[in-house]
Amino acid sequence: MADQGSQGESQATFAKRIDPKTEPLTPEQAHLIRKVEMEQWRKKSQKLRGRNVVTGLAIGAVVMGIYGYTFYSVSQEKILDELDEEARVARMRAPKTSAN
Repeated sequence: MADQGSQGESQATFAKRIDPKTEPLTPEQAHLIRKVEMEQWRKKSQKLRGRNVVTGLAIGAVVMGIYGYTFYSVSQEKILDELDEEARVARMRAPKTSAN
């Protein structure tokens, strides 16, 4: 078991809570806070970058799908034009009646 003297020594002075509104920060404390905040920002930005890439790929896939479907639809219109032409030719060959 640890004696009383070793417990007091195990408490680190850097873990002391500071209220910056009531106590002024030393330059060393301000530097440490900036360093920790930058590290947290880097971690968050890496997560956001990954999410942005996934979102961008998803949007790109949707756009390419719409683009491809549009080309597919337009290519089918050529078939409809050919059918219309065949129908026009068939009407021309049909015998004329007084109702035509």
